[in-house]
Amino acid sequence: MNPRTATRPPLEPSAALPWDLVAAFLSVMRTGSLSAASRALSVAQPTVRRQIEQLEEVLGAALFTRSQTGLAPTETALAALPYAQSMSGTADALVRSVSARSTAEAGTVRVTCSELMGVEVLPAMVSSLQQRYPLLQIELSLTNANEDLLRREADIAVRLAPPSQNALVAKRVATVELGLFASEGYLKAHGVPKGPHDLPAGHALIGRDRDANFYALVAAMGIPIKRQGFALRTDSDAAQVSAIRAGVGIGVCQVPLASKQPSLVRVLSKVRMDLPVWIVTHEDLRASRRVAIVFEHLACALSSYAAPTAMRRKRT
Repeated sequence: MNPRTATRPPLEPSAALPWDLVAAFLSVMRTGSLSAASRALSVAQPTVRRQIEQLEEVLGAALFTRSQTGLAPTETALAALPYAQSMSGTADALVRSVSARSTAEAGTVRVTCSELMGVEVLPAMVSSLQQRYPLLQIELSLTNANEDLLRREADIAVRLAPPSQNALVAKRVATVELGLFASEGYLKAHGVPKGPHDLPAGHALIGRDRDANFYALVAAMGIPIKRQGFALRTDSDAAQVSAIRAGVGIGVCQVPLASKQPSLVRVLSKVRMDLPVWIVTHEDLRASRRVAIVFEHLACALSSYAAPTAMRRKRT
């Protein structure tokens, strides 16, 4: 953005980097334009422009170029992004850490989980948690990418695989069964499949778009169908469940979640897969009372959610 960066020496390693410049950079990276970043930061657009230009001068490199759709990040900006995100996560963790004493049943806890868990499963658990501990505040980050607990981007993570880092504390709290489901309306219109061999030719299937792991999972469930055989493909788990509800076709769903949907019917009940659920936190947070409360509450709630009694529903 700033042509003067070509003649300015880069920032010395010992120099301080003002946080507001980093915040402006992150906001532009997230939103793609100065105007959207200014709205997100609640500051004037010229202020964001000056902050970006100042950061470019400090770093001695251009961070953005103009494009038809807004501002395009340069290679320098893409290389700097993980470090800026780490700074942001550390700053947020600092705020959370001083939001209450380590022994207090109050303060902020940031929980990260998948989109589906965050939309369909965890809100009820957060509600019951806050009824017991009204001074707790929960930040719920919905992402299918693993937020880095080592960099304190979150305090607690609900994950479907154990962590590999030694500094993290993990507890396997549940095993969720996956099955095939369709709406009553869809089955009335298209009939009920009698076996996996009926699926490729006779039914509309709902699956993932670019997630290759999904098709390995489908194959492990005994469904020999490749990507092109799915009528609706989306990498959003929440969109998949909504599509099943809407009668688009047959799709994979968590059994305890589907059991709470009156219009959903399980088909081919022998086709199944077990999904482990882990709760993870950083070992340094074990002494925090508020983190321990949320950790144990979610562990208990997720265990109850996945219990076999939750799977008693209509099957065909």
